[in-house]
Amino acid sequence: MKSTQSVMDKFAIGLSMMCTVHCFATPILLTLLPSFAALQLDNEQFHLWILAAVIPTSVLALSLGCKKHKRFRYMVSGFVGVILMVLAVAVGEALFGELGEKGFTLVGAAFIAVAHWFNYRQCFTKGDDCPCPGSNPEQAN
Repeated sequence: MKSTQSVMDKFAIGLSMMCTVHCFATPILLTLLPSFAALQLDNEQFHLWILAAVIPTSVLALSLGCKKHKRFRYMVSGFVGVILMVLAVAVGEALFGELGEKGFTLVGAAFIAVAHWFNYRQCFTKGDDCPCPGSNPEQAN
């Protein structure tokens, strides 16, 4: 059985990747395929919806991992990423222009993805001592 932390880590990694793809793909798609402009993928509302999904997912998964593994650096790394993404949405374009907003978003998403990756991988590096359910393959039967 998969733990809530494991599922949330995977979900958060997926959200971070979706954010990265969005940042890179939107300008290209809008340039090459004008019909996609009707979808308004570059709308600021999209960033708010992504943040609404990223923040609770990351807080929950990283907190659960920190509670189990006592690795505060993963939680801190994830929170740095969340703060960078919030700054990007809140003041990024106004203070640093569109390029600065995208830079903050990409760096923030990278921090979050790396934190979740290490949080998720922690179960597989501890071996038999890991408190996560399902981390020991011998216990799966």
